[in-house]
Amino acid sequence: MEIDEKFMKEALKEAKKAYQKLEVPVGAVIVKNGKIIAKAHNQKETKLDTTKHAEILAIQKASKKLNSWRLVDCDMYVTLEPCSMCAGAIIQARINKVYIGADDEKTGAVGSVLNLFTDYKFNHTVLFEKGLLREECKAILQDFFKSLRKAKIEEKEVQKNGQPKTE
Repeated sequence: MEIDEKFMKEALKEAKKAYQKLEVPVGAVIVKNGKIIAKAHNQKETKLDTTKHAEILAIQKASKKLNSWRLVDCDMYVTLEPCSMCAGAIIQARINKVYIGADDEKTGAVGSVLNLFTDYKFNHTVLFEKGLLREECKAILQDFFKSLRKAKIEEKEVQKNGQPKTE
């Protein structure tokens, strides 16, 4: 297994933790010198906080571990393309490179909706690579939203008929 895939698989493990908590299944890991220094997953619902994205939480953990807000020579592996908040935090943290699993056509800020890494002139340039384990990263998200829709339909059936629809 390629080293980059190994780290993305760790990010996928984090995404699975989010899934189990009924959070949008996004995971992130930060690597320095070939070693994982931080792991995180989405916790917006659990913590009732809009800013608790996997990338932000991973940056906070890595900063604490390195005792610095500058994450120079660190790379991030994230299962879903970062939003504008997370892309901005990645730039501010001085992360070297971001490996992205699935694209986010609705809120992605690394090429899908806009690209904060290339379209604007900031004090730090972040390298990025998209599509690492894309199918696995996409599948966990699709499965999550499919199960959410199914649960909502069942909930409506219970409200309407007093019991879930049986197949």
